[in-house]
Amino acid sequence: MKRLFWLSVGAGAGVYASHRVKRRVERLAREWSPEGVAVRAVNAGQGAGRRLLDFAAEVKAETAAREQELREAVGLDGTLPGPEDPRPARRVLRARYTIVNDKDGH
Repeated sequence: MKRLFWLSVGAGAGVYASHRVKRRVERLAREWSPEGVAVRAVNAGQGAGRRLLDFAAEVKAETAAREQELREAVGLDGTLPGPEDPRPARRVLRARYTIVNDKDGH
């Protein structure tokens, strides 16, 4: 009786294992068939396109935010002075280098 029990347990395990292996092989065969590879390639391309669009939108938003920060730091409010508005005082920068021998000899 013991031998019959263990024989049936072994046979059941063998049937289960062979069924699992068969399912796995069929799934791999479907995935690596030309149609399966094409489907994966299309899905990967669409995913990459979506990620690229998301990245471009994020870059555009961050660029606009940084530009606004720089405009606030410099003091540009986006309005141009009209003819009646006095021109803002210009800041004079000192030259870092001096030209010794130019064309006029100065």
